[in-house]
Amino acid sequence: MKRNPMTDAVQKALLTGLIASSALGTVAFAQDSDDESVEEQGKITVTGSRIKRSDVEGALPITVITREQIELSGESNAADFIRNLTFNSAGSFRPQSGSSAQGDSQVSLRALGSGRTLVLIDNRRLPTSPTTGSSQNLSTLPMGAIERIEVLTDGASAIYGSDAIGGVINVITRDDYQGAEIMLGGAEVSIPANGGEREEGSIVFGASSDRSSLLAGVSWNDREIIFARDLPWTPAGASVYGNSFTTITDGADNFDWTSFITGCDFPGTGFYTVPNSAAVNPQQTRCAYNFTLVSADEASSENKSFYAKATHEINDSWELWANTTFAQAESFGRYAPVPDSSFFSTPLTANSPNNPTNPNSGLYDPSLGLDPQAVNWWHRFDALGNRDDTVTNQVLDFLVGTTGQIGNAEVEFGLRHTDNRTSTVGRNYLLRSAAASLIESGAYDLANPYANPENVLNQMRITIFRDSKYDQDELFGSVAFDLFDMDGGPASLYVGAEHRNEKYADLYDPQSEAGQVGGSSGNSAAGDRDVTAVFFEALFPVMDNLEVNVAGRYDDYSDFGDNFAPKVSLRYQPLDNLTLRASYGQGFRAPTLDILTQKTTFSATTVRDPQSCVNQGQPATCSLQINDFIQANSLLQPEDSDQWSVGLAYEPFDWFNFTLDYYNIEITNRIRQFTAQAVINNEINGVNNPPGLFCQRSPTGSIIQCFTGFGNDGEVETSGLDLNARFNYEILGGNMTTQFQLSHILDLSVDGGPELAKSPGFPEQRAVLSNQYSYGDWSLAYNINYIGDQDADAANLSAPSWTTHDVQLNYHAAWDGRFTVGVRNAGEKFPPVNRGAIGNRDYDFNLYDGYGRVTYFRYTQTF
Repeated sequence: MKRNPMTDAVQKALLTGLIASSALGTVAFAQDSDDESVEEQGKITVTGSRIKRSDVEGALPITVITREQIELSGESNAADFIRNLTFNSAGSFRPQSGSSAQGDSQVSLRALGSGRTLVLIDNRRLPTSPTTGSSQNLSTLPMGAIERIEVLTDGASAIYGSDAIGGVINVITRDDYQGAEIMLGGAEVSIPANGGEREEGSIVFGASSDRSSLLAGVSWNDREIIFARDLPWTPAGASVYGNSFTTITDGADNFDWTSFITGCDFPGTGFYTVPNSAAVNPQQTRCAYNFTLVSADEASSENKSFYAKATHEINDSWELWANTTFAQAESFGRYAPVPDSSFFSTPLTANSPNNPTNPNSGLYDPSLGLDPQAVNWWHRFDALGNRDDTVTNQVLDFLVGTTGQIGNAEVEFGLRHTDNRTSTVGRNYLLRSAAASLIESGAYDLANPYANPENVLNQMRITIFRDSKYDQDELFGSVAFDLFDMDGGPASLYVGAEHRNEKYADLYDPQSEAGQVGGSSGNSAAGDRDVTAVFFEALFPVMDNLEVNVAGRYDDYSDFGDNFAPKVSLRYQPLDNLTLRASYGQGFRAPTLDILTQKTTFSATTVRDPQSCVNQGQPATCSLQINDFIQANSLLQPEDSDQWSVGLAYEPFDWFNFTLDYYNIEITNRIRQFTAQAVINNEINGVNNPPGLFCQRSPTGSIIQCFTGFGNDGEVETSGLDLNARFNYEILGGNMTTQFQLSHILDLSVDGGPELAKSPGFPEQRAVLSNQYSYGDWSLAYNINYIGDQDADAANLSAPSWTTHDVQLNYHAAWDGRFTVGVRNAGEKFPPVNRGAIGNRDYDFNLYDGYGRVTYFRYTQTF
């Protein structure tokens, strides 16, 4: 029976509401600070600058997203909300089964890659994911703790370090909160009919005295697994790793997959017979395997987090503070049983009982007309069971520091320690040496895999392990003070230093290290580095309406080298309601530890390659698995960036204001990952791949194997526009707020080559139109989400524009409870199936989702 999390959430909500409405005595109500303006709160620091100021619109383009806006989106976790920002131009990686990073969620500002987007939490770096070693995992962000999200859509290497090329996302957690809040919720998806249900919740508590404050809470969100077979657009898989053999000529495989004489139609399994014009049997058939019957499309996830913030005023000048977070994200993914072949080791000898050319074999087929000879077997080890992977990520982040005054200077010192660990357990994988020996001897019978005794299966079955870590120890300090008076006010200077020690290790079990595990198990990588940085920022208010900001940062890497990143920005306010701004900066990013230290990894990767499909007797649009060797690239070079922006903020009326910004980014020696599909697409489109990355093909054009990894992809140039407009007005006795946000890519190219904007995977526009109407105790929200269309290229079909509609209704009860019911994608819009940059999925998995209509319910109780 399908679980109904919405029913559970409603029952829990009604019980919580009943308790709250009937509670006796005095309760402390939470303080609502949404109506306080920035000016009333005094000077604050904003993302992109370390100098405190009171101006709302500074010299840099910053978008502030409030907690209320996050709740109105209907998203149940912070990762999905951030991924759906318009600035995430081309989409980004999200949790998925079939990936070594199945529990990770990433963001890629300006379509420049997750490694060039810096994510902060309370102005400090979100820990690096041990699974990737290069990006940050958004799945560990505690949804219930978020107060607001600030998005800096400008380079910030001069402020935060050498990774902030595409921009910065700063997650600000709740502060100065008194009272308690409980939220419970659940959601159901219309696609698929089974699976994908969600549950969410959070508990927050805050208290304070004259000198001390404490805020603590827990947050959780769960999502059930989604199987490929339950999706309406999933075609049957036809993997060559079924139960077939191929012949060999002069040591080269002919890739003429042919069924054994005993057939392969085992009832109730994924094996089935398909035509193959290249087969050597008279029937011209091969034995395929439908892996979509058992594989999951999306892994299940269970995310839990605890967070606490405490402050204590030692005296009128000094304050002690501490933040701690513990987050655990667990995911479960199911892959089809292990595919393997003797092609990767030693062919089956002519005398083997499993050789169809051996007259003494039960698989002997005289109709083949073949003399006894060596052949290769291609087999799906379905009898071993499905590959089940459980990935557990745990992050402990502890930060303690003090802030105070020494004379006229504000001083801050702090220590930070982060333990970030990921463990993976994979069951029902294949010990390749044992499997090859058992098949050669005939102990494992290819004629009827399900009749093999359990002791034979256990000899080749193996459980694999992977332990990863990315720990950090950080020491930082800063001093900020006024230099001298200018016409617009005092000139300010901020000077700081950081030292960070990073310890990275991604360790696999010994059998995987030795290459003895079949089923895409991978290999290890490990390395340490020290990063020391000194930085400054100066603000010069030249006139009342003109200020200049100058910043610079020097980074020294123990394993690579050093770099200096400068930046200058300008803010000019010719009118009270008009602000003009501009900035120029440089950035730098060294190759990350994972790609510099990784060992070669084998993967049976699913790709689309027309020539290989045709040679297998399949349609040119088929999906097939190829031998993919992912390797380190010793030829990698560092990448640098130059970027500039101009913009304006204008408020022509009290009820209407907008910002418009232009950006221009140029990256030289870009570091990017070339997947097998990317390498194939480049070959099809006549684009050169980096040295060392290519696909080897047989004389007939079929892919034999691909060598993939990271490479320098020359120069990248991109520019675009960001528009943010906001309307506030009264209508029908209530208040209406409308906000329109648009991100538009003007151009995106590599080495001056073809225009990538509007090509598959790179829509020119992403936009959101948000509307909220409040009337008394009721509020109604209506959002329209838009992803632009994409043109076809030689490897992918065009993709139409994609528009979805979200609706949410809130009722604020008299006992400080809030009932929320909503629908995301109310029209149940399907993703563009088989269109755009589909990769190894049926649609662009990074850019769209396939949940259909998502109906959710929440109850929030404030005490």
